[in-house]
Amino acid sequence: MTYIVTELCIKCKYMDCVEVCPVDCFYEGQNMLVIHPDECIDCGVCEPECPVEAIKPDTEPGLEKWLEINREYSETWPNITAKKPAPADADNFRDEKGKFDKYFSSEPGEGD
Repeated sequence: MTYIVTELCIKCKYMDCVEVCPVDCFYEGQNMLVIHPDECIDCGVCEPECPVEAIKPDTEPGLEKWLEINREYSETWPNITAKKPAPADADNFRDEKGKFDKYFSSEPGEGD
């Protein structure tokens, strides 16, 4: 098992999860984070830290697409180990549905 970041992170990117990760397995995209599935130690400390509940165990049904997205982009996006401020408009996107099709960017973030 591993934890993965889902669509709910897109345009929110609160980063509370990054601060508690003991193995620094988060990677930063332009408008979301992902977890490297091979680096995650399945400790679960990140899951309750996410204010939008974007982090899920990969054992939940229907998350296969997100496991692959996390795997793919964690290989190319920069590592992030310190919390940064969330985007100024993050709260506007908290409850929005269909964010992947509307807003997902494959562009990398800044990382550390």
